[in-house]
Amino acid sequence: MVACFGRRGNDPAWCWCQRFIGASPDGDNRAALHRQITAAEVPVGLVALAGQHPVAWTRVEPRSQLPGVLSNRALRRILADDPGAWWVTCFVVDARYRGHGVGQALLTGAVSHARNHGASAVEGHPVDVDRLAAPKVGGSALFTGTLAMFVNAGFTEIGRTFPSRPVMRLRL
Repeated sequence: MVACFGRRGNDPAWCWCQRFIGASPDGDNRAALHRQITAAEVPVGLVALAGQHPVAWTRVEPRSQLPGVLSNRALRRILADDPGAWWVTCFVVDARYRGHGVGQALLTGAVSHARNHGASAVEGHPVDVDRLAAPKVGGSALFTGTLAMFVNAGFTEIGRTFPSRPVMRLRL
């Protein structure tokens, strides 16, 4: 899976999908993700493969397990209390595979994964690229996915925390 993270795969202090969990106290976020994956009774994410090679990753798990989502004041104003809701936190797609639908496929897989584990809904906080001021947006700015991906997967907008940041929900 480290291959999915590209050049950042060598940096244990990089995010490694810890933004909504909290940085590892020892600074090794890569090891923290490894511990979370191996300790989880239900997988906390999905890997996309091209042949036998991992090319992308998404983290999806119950919202109740994500302190960074629960403590966010802007999200709390929008999100209904739903103990069965799951949250898609991030997408990491190898640069060579961006723009080919891999992120969309991961989101579809994340919905199925959540549904198969009893989720009542899946939510996320993607970027509305049409509302960004920058003419070109780098992949690192889109780590939570894009509005178009979520709309294409059947999600509906339930509010915004910022003009370019919709909160999306798919009731299962």
